Amino acid sequence: MENKEEQFRKIISGNKEKIVHICRYYAPTPDDQMDIYQEILMNIWRSLDSFRGKSEISTWVYRIAINIALRYAGKNYNQMKMNVDIDSPEIRNTLTGEEDDTFVREEQLQNLQTQLNQLSIIDKAIMGLVLDELSTREIADIIGITEPNVRVKIHRIKETLRETMKGGRYEYR
Repeated sequence: MENKEEQFRKIISGNKEKIVHICRYYAPTPDDQMDIYQEILMNIWRSLDSFRGKSEISTWVYRIAINIALRYAGKNYNQMKMNVDIDSPEIRNTLTGEEDDTFVREEQLQNLQTQLNQLSIIDKAIMGLVLDELSTREIADIIGITEPNVRVKIHRIKETLRETMKGGRYEYR
């Protein structure tokens, strides 16, 4: 049987990339990202004894990370920017297929990032999870709303993005 420290290390090593993504999405600077990261780790440690296994451990970690990020965003809402990575497969699939034109792709990324930053905090959280390629069921468990509500929200967000970013190819899976 694992002790708490071994279990914690195993959870963090298996979910580090997810946590880092959330920190990048919601923090404007590397220092802020590190602050959120540390806060997430502390909350995982403190909550570890209360994890009952009713969901996947990754869903539980996402929920903690999103709650911390949203709490941070609430304190710093005016500074909050959702930072997306052009190298993300989901983003690459979203931008037009003109791989040779870096300028066009950078312009599209900036436009997409600007539009994502116009979303509400919850919608940003949902889109961050979509970009991390989570299922609607996982997103519902993490955000704490019903799966049909998640699907409706994703559909509305995508429609808004399509409308505001006419001219590009925006095909989300």
